[in-house]
Amino acid sequence: MGIRKEVQDLLDAGPFPSEEAPVEEITETERLLEQIPEPVTDEEAQALTTVFGSDDCFGLSMTLLHVIETAPSAQTADYPLNTDNMWVELLNRRVAFARKLAEEEHRSSSS
Repeated sequence: MGIRKEVQDLLDAGPFPSEEAPVEEITETERLLEQIPEPVTDEEAQALTTVFGSDDCFGLSMTLLHVIETAPSAQTADYPLNTDNMWVELLNRRVAFARKLAEEEHRSSSS
């Protein structure tokens, strides 16, 4: 399927600006993020991890995390790109927690 135009537009804009960036930059990032139709594909989710910035960007980073989590394999995926970013670390921790819950549920239903 490839990456849809709306996702590519956000990718082309580069990493999210910091909260110290001009309002126009943050507003444009928000506009691009809002254009992405959900759910995203697994390929798009992987690519989107590269646009997390250094801070929350006034909540836009958490919104992006939630967009990524709409991908079909979000609860079992590994996100190997941009792993030194705190948002990608959080995303990977959430996946690890979901896996742990699934294992525990499987064990308790097998008993």
